[in-house]
Amino acid sequence: MENMDLSFIKRLDKKYEKNGLWQFLKFNLISFSTSLIQLLLANLFPFVFDGLKAKLPSLLQPLFDPKTLFNGESRYVVDGVVTWGYVLPFFLSNFLANLYGYFMNMKFTFKGRNSSRSMVIYLTVMFSLILFSTWLQGRIVAWLAKTSLALLARTLAVSISGLIQFLVLFPLEKFVLFKED
Repeated sequence: MENMDLSFIKRLDKKYEKNGLWQFLKFNLISFSTSLIQLLLANLFPFVFDGLKAKLPSLLQPLFDPKTLFNGESRYVVDGVVTWGYVLPFFLSNFLANLYGYFMNMKFTFKGRNSSRSMVIYLTVMFSLILFSTWLQGRIVAWLAKTSLALLARTLAVSISGLIQFLVLFPLEKFVLFKED
């Protein structure tokens, strides 16, 4: 029975491989698995990085204002500067999950090939998106920490940021990075 289900999907994939709706559906399925990976990492990485007290460089400090992010004192602030211990769980969970998503979509959704050009474009866009998302997640977590949704703050922040990334990445991958010849 299991092989029959897989062969059905393989037949659909072969028949509709260049169909935009089928690609959108596959992109959504891969995005769902990417989101699960990111949620898992975003909730596990604080256990690894919470003790990291190194301050963010001055270039990033305006994006992560401790007065905006935290209500009062925080273990993530040293001498008035947010630490890497706060930022790295958001950044790394996002980066690693989206790198997985890139290769999965390249291989299974768009059946494209990796090129240096595509990777440079993807990494540039992804770095910008992750920086924005990391900032946004910090803001959302700070805001939700003061509400009854405090326990879900990281999960909700990652989900909202993931939606924004989805809206950017699908057209980028379909029409630019893995565009059909």
